[in-house]
Amino acid sequence: MREFGLDDILSVTTGRLLSRRGMDGIYEILSYMTGTSVFTHQLPRVAGECAPEILRQHPQLADVVLKRKVSLLMLQRMLEEAETKYGKTLPIKPLDNYVGQDPIEELVDKMGPDRVIPVVDE
Repeated sequence: MREFGLDDILSVTTGRLLSRRGMDGIYEILSYMTGTSVFTHQLPRVAGECAPEILRQHPQLADVVLKRKVSLLMLQRMLEEAETKYGKTLPIKPLDNYVGQDPIEELVDKMGPDRVIPVVDE
């Protein structure tokens, strides 16, 4: 179990980038939860797998819902209010049964074999 910032956690559960560390926060929590290095094109799928587990661990976070259109100032205020209510950090456990996918194969599946050119060492 490891502590993560609420901003990183809510970025995963809300689907909105709230992390003060930007994408680094997202990569860190998702990589920790899956035990793998997550590639950019894998973020939506992996976040979709991790979000329900985060909400299982911390069901109170299901109350944090963001409006579709909101200003940066409102996002900052919402995050500050959530940190006051839930704490600035929360413990997160990794996924128990995560089955990773090869990032190149997943990209080929997503983009098509004619659009992905893997570079290999010779």
